[in-house]
This record gives sequence, C-alpha cells and structure tokens, in this order.
Amino acid sequence: MKQKIFASIGAGVIGYSWALKFALAGWTVYAQNRTAASSETCKNRIEESMETLVKNGVLPEEAAKAALDRIHYTTSIQEAVQHADFIQESSREDYKTKHALVKEIEKYAPAEAVIASSTSGLLITEIAKPAIHPERFVGGHPYNPPHLIPLVEITKGDRTADWAVDKAKAVYTSIGSEPVVLNKEALGFICNRLQMALYREVANLVLEGVCSVEDADKAVVFGPGIRWGILGPSAIFELGGGAGGVSGLMNHLGPSIDLWLNDMADWKSFPKQWAQTAQAGVNEEIARRPAEIGNTKESLQAYRDHMLIELLKLHGKL
Repeated sequence: MKQKIFASIGAGVIGYSWALKFALAGWTVYAQNRTAASSETCKNRIEESMETLVKNGVLPEEAAKAALDRIHYTTSIQEAVQHADFIQESSREDYKTKHALVKEIEKYAPAEAVIASSTSGLLITEIAKPAIHPERFVGGHPYNPPHLIPLVEITKGDRTADWAVDKAKAVYTSIGSEPVVLNKEALGFICNRLQMALYREVANLVLEGVCSVEDADKAVVFGPGIRWGILGPSAIFELGGGAGGVSGLMNHLGPSIDLWLNDMADWKSFPKQWAQTAQAGVNEEIARRPAEIGNTKESLQAYRDHMLIELLKLHGKL
C-alpha cells in the first residue's frame, strides 16, 4: 500500500498544527516554510504540542516519536508537493501572497492532488483565479489548533469540481477531523460568522454597562457554551422544547425572542474603543484566575489544551 503524503505549505501557527495532525494519522508529512529559521520554529512547535499530547495521555512516547519521524522540514515548495496526495496551504491572509503560492504549487504538484487553503474568510474563487486547474482548489478552514479541534469548513469556488470536495471531505474524515461543506461561498464561512455574531453582543453588553468582560465570558462558558460542546444549538433547542421540540420552543418563546432581538446590537463594525476595553477586561479576568486553571497567557493555553483534550476524549476524537 502506497504511503500517503501530505504537504503543509506555510507551516506557521496553523500550518504546523496541520502537519502534526496528518503525521499523527500516519501520513508522511512535508512541512514547508520560507526560511530555515521558520522551519526550526515549526519543528519546536510540533515537538512542544506532541509533548502536551503525551503528557495528557493521548498517545505513548513510542507513537509520538514515530509520528515525529514522519515529518520532514523543507524550504522548497517543489520538494514538499512533488509527490503529495493532499496539499494544505496556510499562508498569510492575503490574495497577492496566495496567488503567488498557487502558481508555485501548481508547477510541481501531481495532477490528482487536491489543494486546500486554510483561509479564514477569503474566497476560493479569488484564491484560485491564477490556477491552471482551479477545479482542484477548495477551502479547508480549520479551527485553531487543527491538531486538536476537529472542525474543518470546506468551501468551493465557482470552478471547484465536486470530486475535489468529495476527496477533501474523505481525507479530513480519515484523519479524525469533522468536515462541514458550505453549499455556496460566504465571507467568514459558518463558524466565524456565528462566533462574531455572539462576540458583537458580548461587546455591546459590556459597552452598555450590563456586565464585565469576565462575566460575559463566564456566562458563555458555564451557560450555552458548555451545552454547545455536546450538541449544536438547534439540537439543544430540540431537547429544550420538550415534546414540542425546537419548533415548539421557537413558537412558544417567539414573542419574547423578538423583544431581545430588537434590543440587541446590529452594528456593521465594532466600536473603536472595544479593542482596548476588551484587552483591559481580559487582563483583569486572567489575573483573577486561580493558577491551576491558568493565570498567565502560557498557563491559560496549557489549561485550554488540557480541557480540549479531555472533551475530545469524551467525543471519541482522541
């Protein structure tokens, strides 16, 4: 059986995590960066994340070492993609940068290789504009970090072929991800739009003096967020609606919900003072946290990763 080969182009904050994810799934991986220094940073990130997985009992040291041995570091796009079965580009969120990479990748990539972009909101139609074979380009937007969070949003350009979407979905599923497919292009995709809609209301509540940044965070974590980590919002409302299900709940609460919606923020841009207000609030929130659940940026990240791992174990994803 032929060894599957994965190329991570632009193995930075997102790309290194993709490289780790595919290596853990048994693929031979080429992690490409522009410079040797960037490659060294990538290698350090991969080793640190692997150490976290071992420490949290996700896999034994022998399996971790075997996965690390499957990863090759390079500054050459040709070396990374020339034998690749699947290519994931995770470069800067900029059309000009991505157009240049599209041309370079297509010089050397096998004809049957699907090329996915980790873009957080750019359109695949535009990213693939300079491509010779735009039919094999898809969006593969992960949630950070991809080696832990299973979600991948697959987006299509106006010239993306169905076979490329099907192959991308099959590949992501095979490595333990949970792909969702957008039926048409939408700026920001699904989850970023949902996330920002909620965050707009968080900002509004804080700026209107209703609550602090810390209490808004607590409200999400220990209210809807803890349920959303189990089931999605419509499935949760199906249970919340009792015998009537989600339709019963919406019909019953409809008049009240309309009052809330009419009182909620509908800005088309965040107020300029929000960035500073949010930062001050988060700084206070972190400073008040007990050390065991993270009271510095570094320990907070370690706590987040530990909790993600434990939740993913419950979901059977690790």
